[in-house]
Amino acid sequence: QVQLVESGGGLVQAGGSLRLSCAASEHTFNVMGWFRQVPGKEREFAASISWNGIITLYADSVKGRFTISRNNAKNTVYLQMNSLKPEDTAVYYCAAGQRLYGRSPFEYHYWGQGTQVTVSS
Repeated sequence: QVQLVESGGGLVQAGGSLRLSCAASEHTFNVMGWFRQVPGKEREFAASISWNGIITLYADSVKGRFTISRNNAKNTVYLQMNSLKPEDTAVYYCAAGQRLYGRSPFEYHYWGQGTQVTVSS
């Protein structure tokens, strides 16, 4: 059973930074991504990265502020979040799949349990 375990969430003031980590139990995915969700809204795409780290995609709302990266030796994906805004407050989920340019949560097969990120104004 594939497991994805996120860590690194927390409370931060607007303008601050956080780094999320996602450790995978195996390395068999073409792409890993980060999504986020607030209560009452659909889960939305934030960023993704190909297995070799060459292809990265970002949602317009986070482009220029968030950076996704990976360390295949550790089967871990990171999301560095800078210049955080209150509207970034959400539960952040790590996901793994096979479709390189997928932005829909339906294109990912495995999910972590989520980690809360709260940005205060």
